[in-house]
Amino acid sequence: MVFFFIYYDSDKNLKVAIPPFIVATLIALIVVWLLEKKVPMVPLIGGILITLFGGLTIYFDNPVFIYIKPTIINILFGFALLFGKYFTNEPLLKKVLGKSIILSNEGWNILNKRWMIFFFVLALTNELVWRTFSEEFWVNFKVWGILPITFIFTMFQIPLMNKHKVNE
Repeated sequence: MVFFFIYYDSDKNLKVAIPPFIVATLIALIVVWLLEKKVPMVPLIGGILITLFGGLTIYFDNPVFIYIKPTIINILFGFALLFGKYFTNEPLLKKVLGKSIILSNEGWNILNKRWMIFFFVLALTNELVWRTFSEEFWVNFKVWGILPITFIFTMFQIPLMNKHKVNE
């Protein structure tokens, strides 16, 4: 939200909106570390990529770097889910959420596959949006599109989770 508000408050200037976004992200990571004494992998990767691609956007004065950040993050998550089971002998999603949600192995495999496909589709969607629409449209899509799309996708997974739920 910091990025969104400063983007619009600065007459839609990415170079002005990105530094506070990076600072807010780093502050959030520091707060998590202070409270938990660890930073979960997903926010850490996100923070690193926000800092890297935001910095590249400012340094080279080229917005393409910040445009492709969501694409790269989603591709990384998709590949992590694709290859994770080969390194952990079970779907990576089960490793991450297995203590919160108890599903059958078949349920975890299906859920892992769905999320993997979702991340790849989200990466492709981000590419289509930034390449075919205005920067302002992309900013709005990033802030007001990706989160609701993810929420709706998650809600559509509830029947699968209920079907494959294992009672303790």
